[in-house]
Amino acid sequence: MTNRELSPEVAAEMLARGEAQLVDVREPYEHAAGRIAGARHVELGALAAEAETIERDRPVVFYCRVGARSAMAAQAFAGSGWDAYNLSGGIVSWVVAGLPIEGEVAEH
Repeated sequence: MTNRELSPEVAAEMLARGEAQLVDVREPYEHAAGRIAGARHVELGALAAEAETIERDRPVVFYCRVGARSAMAAQAFAGSGWDAYNLSGGIVSWVVAGLPIEGEVAEH
């Protein structure tokens, strides 16, 4: 699934240009602790029910803490016809790359 992975830098550029939508699949307490600005929060367990509310005409980038849960989401959505990607390394790698977040997220 390596072709479905985006580095934080590439994802940030796509988001800045409005070329992608970002979906946070983490639990509510994780989202509350810190998040990437502009992301939509849909818990992993609720994604199937919310699938049709996610645009199909723009790439969708999923993220979680370190990229494991969001990789499952990206794979499932890609298999169902979305142009779906996983944020490689999750929000932890986003923070390590020095990209901005809202709130506080521990790097470890």
